[in-house]
Amino acid sequence: MLAPRAEARKPAEKRAEGPWAIELFTSQGCSSCPPADAYLGRLARRPDVVALSFHVDYWDYIGWKDPFATRATTERQRAYVRALHQRYVYTPQMVVEGIGHDTGRDPGAIEKLLARAQHKSVQRATPDLSRLPGGALTVRLDAFALDGRPADVTLALYDRRHATPIASGENEGRMIENFNTVRRLQPLARWDGAPATWKIEDADLQTGKGAAVIVQWADQGAVIGCNKLEPALFG
Repeated sequence: MLAPRAEARKPAEKRAEGPWAIELFTSQGCSSCPPADAYLGRLARRPDVVALSFHVDYWDYIGWKDPFATRATTERQRAYVRALHQRYVYTPQMVVEGIGHDTGRDPGAIEKLLARAQHKSVQRATPDLSRLPGGALTVRLDAFALDGRPADVTLALYDRRHATPIASGENEGRMIENFNTVRRLQPLARWDGAPATWKIEDADLQTGKGAAVIVQWADQGAVIGCNKLEPALFG
């Protein structure tokens, strides 16, 4: 009698290694934000995380004008509100990989969202970032199968760390520390998955600066790749 033939085992799919995008929407005029700002500072030290701080401008009316707030960063948060079907904007808000969000004041909740994103990811469109002499930046993406669905490629240039004494508003009298504060947000392309290279001559990547590129499904969808380049990597 023949023994039953063993079924061939399908090789397990290798999970992607990241890095993973975490975006904090914050304001120096918001009294609830400093704990999330501090947590983002810890995330910013992790090599497997692209941690970015976006300062929004809708708190500026309450007594303190955030020097890092811009309309572009506020609009990025509002685009997530639409994409994630939220009822309203709020701060602090951490968006993890474009698929989930929480306040950022509970690290455990963010870690759960990060684990969820890591579990779902198999392949990543991870950009390569390199600094050129004088501080220019080159961004390169290899071919990636998007199956006819477009993706947006966005550049963020940021300051690694700021300490700001707050003279008025809800945080009056406090020294607020902010990390990876985005100072320039620039769409690079609506990408079709073909190999692509961009050169940003005026990136000005000097000491204390950083650059990140996020690749996500068009119209503020889920992140499918990201990477960062920071001063520690090139002196």
